[in-house]
Amino acid sequence: MAATRADVVVIGMGPGGEEVAERLAEAGLDVVGIESKLVGGECPYWGCIPSKMMIRAADMLAEARRVPGMAGAATVEPSWEPVARRIRAEATDDWDDRVAVERFEEKGGRFRRGRGRLVGPGRVAVGDEVVEAARAVVVATGTEPAIPPVPGLAGVAYWTNREAIETKEVPASLVVMGGGAVGMELAQVFRRFGAEVSVVEAADRLLPLEEPAAGELAARVFEKEGIVVRTGVHVVAVRADGNRLVAELADATLVSGRRLLVATGRRADVAGLGLASVGIDEQARFIAVDGHMRAAPGVWAVGDVTGKGNFTHVAMYQAGIAVTDILGQDGPPADYKALPRVTFTDPEIGSVGATEAEARASGVRVRTGATPIPDSARGWIHKAGNEGFIRLVEDADRGVLVGATSAGPAGGEVLGLLTLAVHAEVPTERLRQMIYAYPTFHRAIEAALRDLAR
Repeated sequence: MAATRADVVVIGMGPGGEEVAERLAEAGLDVVGIESKLVGGECPYWGCIPSKMMIRAADMLAEARRVPGMAGAATVEPSWEPVARRIRAEATDDWDDRVAVERFEEKGGRFRRGRGRLVGPGRVAVGDEVVEAARAVVVATGTEPAIPPVPGLAGVAYWTNREAIETKEVPASLVVMGGGAVGMELAQVFRRFGAEVSVVEAADRLLPLEEPAAGELAARVFEKEGIVVRTGVHVVAVRADGNRLVAELADATLVSGRRLLVATGRRADVAGLGLASVGIDEQARFIAVDGHMRAAPGVWAVGDVTGKGNFTHVAMYQAGIAVTDILGQDGPPADYKALPRVTFTDPEIGSVGATEAEARASGVRVRTGATPIPDSARGWIHKAGNEGFIRLVEDADRGVLVGATSAGPAGGEVLGLLTLAVHAEVPTERLRQMIYAYPTFHRAIEAALRDLAR
């Protein structure tokens, strides 16, 4: 194999890898970036951006349908094709693979198309070339949809989030396997565009990683919108029946639809990376890293592959830490105690830090406070579509929040204040002394703090 020298090799140019590669190139290092698929990763092409554009369009339809009884009557007929066409056009304009490569190369980087793999300390093979990294190798290969070993599933044409995003037509009916964030968001989108939708979640509630109240809220809203919700039961077999796909559930009942969306989580893409050649356990689910993203001598890892959260904001956060460390600069280690996450359903469900159950399991003496959004002035004004709540989890001994949930029409935005409170460990007594603008959704935090003090 031909040999090339560089300061840094980045394997995987998703959000985290691209950020690392560009920033190190801007700092004057000779960087080789390697990507076998699309530069930018899942987020701009199938994940964060196009899905939220679809959600925005579906939410606008829902808002229009809420007008009767508020300010007269209105009839809105959904039209999927223009929305889908616009989504693809705007995504292509703003996140084009070729443009991303050109931008990286303009910053001084060198790009290689292919799958990179470690072949020894500081050595990465891509195609017929071996790149020798004098300073660092960064692994940022992301995740792929995790497909469960359900009998019959491999023999039918199911969707993952990618096919759901790429579709040009709304199916007459859709079965969604998985009641996590991805499954929930897309289930509501397709329902609002006219599909009959069923959601099947093996756990006892939707959004099983969040507070139980969040899953209960989502289930109530979904059922009100005509989405069939099945929780506490898993799919045991899948088969085709004419033009429909049939899922057999563990309780012997059946659900069927023209399309089947599998949204049962994601798996780290670590197979074939040659991790053993640098002393990393390649059989592990994720690459273990320390607080500065170091995985082994001369090797760093960032993003989904580290198992710290399948979020673009985690990958970008870790990228900054890795860049600082590779450049030999001082910087704080990673701190995930205030990791925010948002499920962009309507209502939005945002959360940060620990749930009540997680806090108790860690030995924290917990105190909680909550308030319904409809009881707030802004919730009363909002009326239609005002479902939601603020829930706080306090370490009663230290008097600081360790977790919070903000569910409501602007749940993800209200979460910002709560994320800051958890991150900075602002005393809850200090939060009670704040002035909260009236009438806003975030003012409901004040009521939740009062409930916390009882």
